[in-house]
Amino acid sequence: MSPRSALPSSAGTPAPSSTERDDAAVRAMDSLRRIVHALRVATRASERAFGLSAAQLFVLRQLAVLPGQSLSDLARRTRTTPSSVSEVVSRLVRRGLVARRAASTDRRRAVLALTPAGRALLERAPETVQERLLAGFDRLGDAERQALADALASWLAASGLESVRPALFFEEAEPDPGVPPTRSAGDSR
Repeated sequence: MSPRSALPSSAGTPAPSSTERDDAAVRAMDSLRRIVHALRVATRASERAFGLSAAQLFVLRQLAVLPGQSLSDLARRTRTTPSSVSEVVSRLVRRGLVARRAASTDRRRAVLALTPAGRALLERAPETVQERLLAGFDRLGDAERQALADALASWLAASGLESVRPALFFEEAEPDPGVPPTRSAGDSR
């Protein structure tokens, strides 16, 4: 055991050893890799089968669950921001899968609905990875959900990535100014 790992942490328990930290890093990175891999595979399959990204399919499925949502309602259902979901909805409207109309109760409020083409597409579409992740998250206890959310936010902050815009998974968007540029191996800047 290294002298550093023998020192008590601020909570009075021994600090984790280098091996324990490495094991935790491997588990965390492998979990993240599994999520990214599942999302990438699902996006490729969705693009081949339906011509849509997995994010677009996820948004369609959330609209099917509760028709007549506003963009803000849909952002809450998809656990993202109105601007992120707005980009996806605009693409779905252009494809003729979603329609925007004024709400019957308040003409100033726009609501979203699947078109017949959107409903027909969903009849053939599988459950999305995002739905599975959210269902799994909901099955965790309150303390586990809070601890996971806090740990991920802390990890992003410690990595300098807390300012990256939280777009829907694998949805093409404008370059994010919060993402620090990366260098290739041959870049000598």
